[in-house]
Amino acid sequence: MSNKKYLYGAAVQGIQSFIFGTNKLREIVGASELINEICDDAFNEFAAKGESIVRAAGNIKHIFNENELRECEIAVKGFPKKVMKLAPGITISQAVVEFENDFEKAVRELEAKLKTQRNKPCNSTTIGLIGIRRARNTGLPAVTKESNDYLDLATKKKRDIAFNANSKLCEKIFGNLKPIKDKITMHVEKIPSKNDWIAIIHADGNGLGLVVQQIGKNKDIFKEFSRNLNTATENAARKAYDSVNNKYELEKLDFIPLRPVVLGGDDLTIICRADIAIEFTQIFLAEFENQTNKLLGDVLKKGNLSFDKLTACAGISFMKSSFPFYYGYELAEDLCRKAKEDAKNNNRLPNGLAPSCLMYYKIQDSFTESFDELIKRELTTGDISFKFGPYYLDETKDRWTIDKLIGITKELNSKEGNALKSHYREWMSILFENNQLAQQKLNRMKTTFYGTDISSLIQELENKKRDGLNHSPVYDVISLHTVINQEISDITKTK
Repeated sequence: MSNKKYLYGAAVQGIQSFIFGTNKLREIVGASELINEICDDAFNEFAAKGESIVRAAGNIKHIFNENELRECEIAVKGFPKKVMKLAPGITISQAVVEFENDFEKAVRELEAKLKTQRNKPCNSTTIGLIGIRRARNTGLPAVTKESNDYLDLATKKKRDIAFNANSKLCEKIFGNLKPIKDKITMHVEKIPSKNDWIAIIHADGNGLGLVVQQIGKNKDIFKEFSRNLNTATENAARKAYDSVNNKYELEKLDFIPLRPVVLGGDDLTIICRADIAIEFTQIFLAEFENQTNKLLGDVLKKGNLSFDKLTACAGISFMKSSFPFYYGYELAEDLCRKAKEDAKNNNRLPNGLAPSCLMYYKIQDSFTESFDELIKRELTTGDISFKFGPYYLDETKDRWTIDKLIGITKELNSKEGNALKSHYREWMSILFENNQLAQQKLNRMKTTFYGTDISSLIQELENKKRDGLNHSPVYDVISLHTVINQEISDITKTK
């Protein structure tokens, strides 16, 4: 007897460029709401028959039974049209695989087909005629005018949903929105406090590809894994927010200085005030491990994996609120990737997992490249590298923990610590000009502070030998201290 089924898959393309293709926060959060709606609500009408396996983070996998081929065809034809109408400028890849019992093979074939489809981008439907009025910010055909601003269709959709939706993303991280509805900001200038620094945090799980390969052999286990992973990520983000909110009393401010942009699957992207970013990320990483242990421990055992939780890495780009969001996000994503590489290649745990860690960078100028290029251009001189991270959640060889980073940064708050910070700034400037003079400066500094309360801090900040270079934590510590503690009397004057 035939047990034929059809595995339908859809993947949203260009999520990051769609979300961060603007420097207006209301359009960014509107775009993120539209992406969230694609998986949550937009596919509902096509999912009345069959069984959804995955519907999160821009990915859909749905099984139609043999007698539901017509419904599968309707989804293939109708879902892209609905997506393009809902979120103009977004395209999706689709594929269908016929199978009977071998679900694992079907998933592999589906992913291969989706990868092929992603390399065949759809033609844009938003080019327009040469003589048509254009939106100033995007260059796309304008469909409406708001004040003196002409808007293209995608921007209009983003603004409409940002103003009118009961933000599902905000509910996931803030909880009940009713008491704080008026405190959820649409303007990035409301996020900083005593200075103009904000942070973009990007985090995602480690080794999910290998985990899914093992978990994906069984449909029911894969479905349970996907559902519980999404819940674990949301719970971890909520726990992190609750912690920083309780400590800094964020909800007592005029505006909550944090906005979620992506929250689903194993992915998290938020924009927040710079001084809370490291603590938020640290708690998120710890809670991601706790929540995946709680919600996925049994599922991982069913998949015959050697661990009972998942870990994650994160990248944080600190930048001025006027800096282009897209570049800030790209850097945060690149930093997250670098953290993963270090965790996987140098510090893998006995059970095979890469441990949780984070990397960050404070953007200094108006142009940024890949982090590798920044290392060459700004963080390396002679045999000294100022690339010191990543910073780990737990103790590991040759690396600082996040707790140690936070503790040492706080030691610069004293009067002597502030003086030491000035000396180190001067030392770094000299170092890029004359190595011998820089060494003399460092020796004088050690003599000046010998026997003081912070002499031990100087020892902690000494270079550490790795990979043939002397790696110094000084740049990271001072840049973090700056974004946390720098004060500007009137922020509006810097905009």
